[in-house]
Amino acid sequence: MLTVNEIFNSIQGESSHAGRPCVFVRLTACDLRCSWCDTPYAFHEGRKMTIDEVVAAVDRHGCPLVEITGGEPLLQDDVYPLMERLLAEGRTVMLETGGHRPIARVPRDVVKIVDVKCPGSGEADRNEWRNLDALAPHDEVKFVVKDRADYEYARDVIARYGLASRAAAVLLSPVHGVMDPRTLSEWMLADRLPARLQLQLHKFIWHPDTRGV
Repeated sequence: MLTVNEIFNSIQGESSHAGRPCVFVRLTACDLRCSWCDTPYAFHEGRKMTIDEVVAAVDRHGCPLVEITGGEPLLQDDVYPLMERLLAEGRTVMLETGGHRPIARVPRDVVKIVDVKCPGSGEADRNEWRNLDALAPHDEVKFVVKDRADYEYARDVIARYGLASRAAAVLLSPVHGVMDPRTLSEWMLADRLPARLQLQLHKFIWHPDTRGV
């Protein structure tokens, strides 16, 4: 049984899959409280669904790309058989995780988008650094950047862990409405940073506060 906040079909707004149609399964609950969190409604709101019910809801959209997100999806133990079921259906399955929960149990074929929390989040002390050693070649690492201190933190982690050669993509995402994307771009260019700028595409298509997109 899973506690599900929402299931919806939209345009993938982040990662190297940005722009693709995608079904999102947002699970309820998170044990982090990042300062820039844009989905606090997922902390508590949700309804109980069986794995069969979740898969049926996903199937109704007829979309080959599925992302499991939250909240923090790895807090719910039934997320693992859910991922296995979706993979068995032949879908491309993505997992967005906060980076503080171990990813070792996640099926290898799942595309894991693993956050590394920067100081501006208020949760940098929660990072599970062993996750960076558990990345598969198709996985991606994301840093949400609030200011210059966050950028320098991300830059140092990228170098220290050799993330450019360890992950399929290293993503730097400016906090929407707080960190100027042009400034972040200039810092990345000046440092020849082996990463890509990520804008949250859905927040430019729809109003940033719109739910279910």
